[in-house]
Amino acid sequence: MGAGKSSVGRALGERLGWAFEDLDARIELRERRRVSEIFRDSGEAGFRRAEHAALKELLRELREGAEKVVALGGGAFAQQENIDLIEAGQAVTVFLDADVAELWRRCRQQAAQQGMERPLLGSRHTFRALYAARRPYYLKALFRQDTVDKTVDEIVAALAEALRLSPSGEKRGETN
Repeated sequence: MGAGKSSVGRALGERLGWAFEDLDARIELRERRRVSEIFRDSGEAGFRRAEHAALKELLRELREGAEKVVALGGGAFAQQENIDLIEAGQAVTVFLDADVAELWRRCRQQAAQQGMERPLLGSRHTFRALYAARRPYYLKALFRQDTVDKTVDEIVAALAEALRLSPSGEKRGETN
């Protein structure tokens, strides 16, 4: 939470000419409820089931040739069944990293600005514990990008370079 997945993902998708999709938005469409309502009504376990089903569907689309940049929710990559799906699909993964205090600040600011509820935001102590528990999973991503003191454009440029992607979405140096 707060790493910039949506902002960076959207901008990277625009740069590459690919669609951008937030997995949480897909879940909300499939479930016809907001994430906060799913957590409230079905608990985290219910949300994780819906998340897994949506991820499975999305990865199938990618295997069939869809070109998308996807933002996974903060807990999606920390669920072993999701990691197994992602690895089997050979999806390229990126961990947008920042200091936990900075992530906390961003989340609080975003929640206040948008008047949105973050079900797992909780207290600063709970947030730190959640980050500490998830970080080992995040570090399994193929690429790690620090986001502190960087603009979205700087992060996107660094990712495009690290992933060796050109605006057309082709690997650099390859021709058709």
